[in-house]
Amino acid sequence: MKETADLVVVGAGAAGLATAIFAKEEAPLLSVVLLEGAKKVGAKILVSGGGRCNVTHQVVKPTDFQGNQPIIKGLLRGFSEEDAVAWFSSMGVELKEEDTGKLFPVSNSAKTVVAALLARCDELGVDIRTSHKVSAVKSEEGSWTIEHTEGAFHARRVVIATGGLALPKSGSEGFGLEFAKSMGHEVTELWPALVPLILEEPFPHAKLSGIAHEVELSTRVSGKVIDKRSGALLWTHFGISGPVAMDASRFWVGARLEHKDAGLFACILPGETRESVNELFLNIARDEPKRTIGSLLARSLPRRVVEVCLEMAGIDGNPPLNQLKKATRRDLTRILTELELPVSGDRGWSYAEVTAGGVPLSEIDRRNMESRAHPGLHFVGEVLDCEGRIGGFNFQWAWSTGHQAGRAIARALSANA
Repeated sequence: MKETADLVVVGAGAAGLATAIFAKEEAPLLSVVLLEGAKKVGAKILVSGGGRCNVTHQVVKPTDFQGNQPIIKGLLRGFSEEDAVAWFSSMGVELKEEDTGKLFPVSNSAKTVVAALLARCDELGVDIRTSHKVSAVKSEEGSWTIEHTEGAFHARRVVIATGGLALPKSGSEGFGLEFAKSMGHEVTELWPALVPLILEEPFPHAKLSGIAHEVELSTRVSGKVIDKRSGALLWTHFGISGPVAMDASRFWVGARLEHKDAGLFACILPGETRESVNELFLNIARDEPKRTIGSLLARSLPRRVVEVCLEMAGIDGNPPLNQLKKATRRDLTRILTELELPVSGDRGWSYAEVTAGGVPLSEIDRRNMESRAHPGLHFVGEVLDCEGRIGGFNFQWAWSTGHQAGRAIARALSANA
């Protein structure tokens, strides 16, 4: 059976829900249908932020994203982080800021976010169809036919909000990307971003499993630093995770995908250099001859991290600084400031938070998120070639693109009713 609608949104994740809500807010009389293949909507929202949902960030800049900067800048200006805070407040979801600048619901529960979005959809009359997996989208004389497991919809416009390939258990199977290619759109190289990294044995990461501390990570490609960032690193039984490692991963994985020589280096005393640490050691050895190396490093680092660093430098026990040989002191300063992490790979799509790559923004009209090649076809969210760093930026991208598409589509449909 073929039903009809003014607008069909394929995918009821963050971007899809936002698009449907903004379209109905702009033009309440339009018929808007959300088709979702899963039994429940918002699966990725529910698992994000450890089940708390990092809705956005206190400050969002275009440079927090990888992609076409002028277009990203325009979209963020159209619906900013301040707009997102006000929008969620209007739905009864108040947000709180954490020390990192991340904004979470006061309830500390992602269920609050999904419930609010669903309540708003219900209030506006958005028709949500779960267990309606879309199998094909076809253009037919200026309109669209969307085939799904329960039949088909005929729509004046269609929005692809199916996400990328990250977290496949949430329903991200790449349908939108494959469909975009079938319509002649380019889809750039895809790889897991914001993903934990695996370290090779015998590096002693397993001894540090569960410990988190501040580091500075540098990604080098062919010897040149292409990315440098500071933040919390979490040592795990398989390698490294935590915000700084997740952010750095997209650069290391992307370089390796292009068969480039990529390396990841950690300064576990952020802000320090080999020279500054060596000078500190010499000064302490002179001024405090009984000061042990362990007690000095314990001021800045967890005890187990100190022990592993000493072990890697071949230092037995916990000797006074003035007993270290020059070569040993040099090895230790290198470990503390330029420790090469033997990355062998990443944990893959099942552990990645977002997809790097997608439909190029240059192929989309940012005024309405419409395909430049196919009028009436729109793309929002993760299916596009843009991804943000960890901290709520990718949800902000979903809200911003959903706002731009929903409002513009509603105005266009109303004008041609």
